[in-house]
Amino acid sequence: MAKKKISLSKKQWDEIKEELLQTFMKQPNATFNTKQAWRKAEINLSDETIKQLLFADKKHVDEYLQQMLKELVDSGDLTEVQPYRYKLLPTVKFIEGVIDISSKGEGYVANKDFKEDIQIPARLTGNALNGDTVKISLLAHREGKRQQGEVIEVIKRARLEFAGTLQHSGSYAFVVCDDSKMHTDVFVPGKNLNGARNGDKVIVRITEWDSDSRNPTGEIKRILGTPGEHIAEMNAIIVEYGLPETFPPEVEKEAEKISEKISKEEIKKRRDFRKITTFTIDPVDAKDFDDALSIRKLDNDNVEIGIHIADVSHYVRPGTAMEAEAYNRATSIYLVDRVIPMLPEKLSNVICSLRPKEEKLCFSAVFEINSHAEVVEEWYGKTIINSDRRFTYEEAQEIIETGKGDFCNELSTFNTLAKQLRKERMRNGAISFEKSEVKFRLDEKGNPIGIYLKESKDSNKLIEEFMLLANRKVAEYIGKNKEITKKKSSEPKTFVYRIHDVPVEDRLSDFKVFAAQFGYRINNSSGKEAAHSINKMLSDVNGKREQSMLEQLAIRSMAKAAYSTDNIGHYGLAFEYYTHFTSPIRRYPDVMVHRLLELYMAGGKSVSKDEYEEKCKHSTEQEINAADAERSSIKYKQVQYIAERKNEIFKGVISGVTDWGIYVELEGNKCEGMIRLRDLNDDYYELDQKNFCIVGNRTRKKYTLGDELLVAVKNTDIIRKQIDFIIYDENSAAEVNPFKRSDKKRKPNNFSGGKKRRGKR
Repeated sequence: MAKKKISLSKKQWDEIKEELLQTFMKQPNATFNTKQAWRKAEINLSDETIKQLLFADKKHVDEYLQQMLKELVDSGDLTEVQPYRYKLLPTVKFIEGVIDISSKGEGYVANKDFKEDIQIPARLTGNALNGDTVKISLLAHREGKRQQGEVIEVIKRARLEFAGTLQHSGSYAFVVCDDSKMHTDVFVPGKNLNGARNGDKVIVRITEWDSDSRNPTGEIKRILGTPGEHIAEMNAIIVEYGLPETFPPEVEKEAEKISEKISKEEIKKRRDFRKITTFTIDPVDAKDFDDALSIRKLDNDNVEIGIHIADVSHYVRPGTAMEAEAYNRATSIYLVDRVIPMLPEKLSNVICSLRPKEEKLCFSAVFEINSHAEVVEEWYGKTIINSDRRFTYEEAQEIIETGKGDFCNELSTFNTLAKQLRKERMRNGAISFEKSEVKFRLDEKGNPIGIYLKESKDSNKLIEEFMLLANRKVAEYIGKNKEITKKKSSEPKTFVYRIHDVPVEDRLSDFKVFAAQFGYRINNSSGKEAAHSINKMLSDVNGKREQSMLEQLAIRSMAKAAYSTDNIGHYGLAFEYYTHFTSPIRRYPDVMVHRLLELYMAGGKSVSKDEYEEKCKHSTEQEINAADAERSSIKYKQVQYIAERKNEIFKGVISGVTDWGIYVELEGNKCEGMIRLRDLNDDYYELDQKNFCIVGNRTRKKYTLGDELLVAVKNTDIIRKQIDFIIYDENSAAEVNPFKRSDKKRKPNNFSGGKKRRGKR
């Protein structure tokens, strides 16, 4: 059969040319002739194009291929190194982004054009530090491998001050930083010591870092005290996470000028709830009461529930120093021994705090609810309240359980409705994560003398359900484009949503395999099915040894919640629309939501989406940073607590396995430490990653996730917030003491014997 002349459409022409270019891009240093390039390119072409080429005259195909390669040369993509031999023209692509440096020294830069973060090998991170905004050049991409890059410029430093320990010897002084992601010590000239002595816990500020210098140069800005001491370590955490310690003077001045008195004119503008039964329920140590509940029985046997939220936006106005500071902080931070508030104390603890027997301004969501916990009517607007009583969670819980005490009927009604609301959420696919909160009893010096786990009971869940109801309904009110004015608008309004994406598919699949080893079935055929099966597992696992581990792994399989103007729903809560409306004293996004709700109810135009998306991004970043700081303070106190109990034997559960050791979480206090493989001297153990265990080569003895162990403390490192355990063998009555002290100082990298650290000379 005679071959015919080829006739390619423009689409087919571009398809073949693109595959030819991809051939060269996959091997950027290789040189190919026409035949070689074609063999590698044709396997990825569409069936339609391949079929046409099979019946085409070879001469014509070769001519077209030559023409395509010439076009790629003309476009600057290829170069003809010899007649009919081609190579990718070297081009450097630059990308800017924020670098995230791991504890191992590798960097990662996210970019929307890449599915995975761009990896920066430790040797190519240059003078970049964790969180810096950097410019990177992309390295040649290897097929099947993650895209890599090299830092060529630090555009903006994320921070310049670091907490650490001063190591001074002769003419040398360095600060060894606490931050595990800080992979170089800071050189401090003698003139910049400012009174600091060897071994002091200090704050060092980087003043310069030449490109050819291995270490940055800095100066001591503050002496914190002795390493390991409460005040020194807590202040170090504040510096490490860039947390504010005080409010700027101009903010305090603005706060002091705000009057506590409420004018008659302001009251007339608001719906009056002062004579309706209202109370707050909060933790025993709370000072900022930003939400209250009201209740009254209606003639039709329904109840009117008011969810009253402190009207922060009435006092914190755009364009003020207080507004700017609230935005910068974005959230209050709850460390073990203190609160770093978003707003000055006069607002957070006095003016905006819904204290009992005081008239307070609120922004409220009011619902008429029937006996099935269905919302019949809804209303949103500015109100004035006067709380009748302040309950602690413990007080409210006792009244719920005994049926005796102040407002027992009202609390019983709230509790009944809350349970119905919760049941409906679970039926719709909400996931029931109920993590125990770690709390500490501290002595007068701030040292931990006890650890306990705070569990959520009916009084906690009651508040949670009505806050969720208000948040959901406010989001629906705006997001579903209901008639918020007399005019109906077809255009969606820019709004601040709290979003939570569906689980990460690969992580959920891994979790499904792991849970199956314990007899739990996870159905990941759909998001809703996954939620139902995870809920069943969480219920079935309650009280079992693998509970904590499976709960943690389930959480890790989930996506992270965030703020955004693009609503994708909240998977974990099974809500199509969700926002944060109920805590404006401690969350800036709630302040934005109050302002937007008021604006749109008054018929205002939609605000700038780009502007509010940037605010959402900032709020999410600050929330993550605050959560990391809170965890760091908890970890510090846990290590400090365990350091004083080296003679005790603890019961724990294996919570993680790695190729260097096994993690153990202690029962009752959630303190986690590591048993290093080198301390398991009865055999040589290796990681079996597939089965989540380590296995002895000779004995085949296994240590698997979820196994219970008795452990003793070998070592604690308060600076690094690490605990080392050893297995306690009851049969051989292993001696627990003596162990090495945990305060052994490590030398910086420029001293003989110091830890080798990354950097350029």
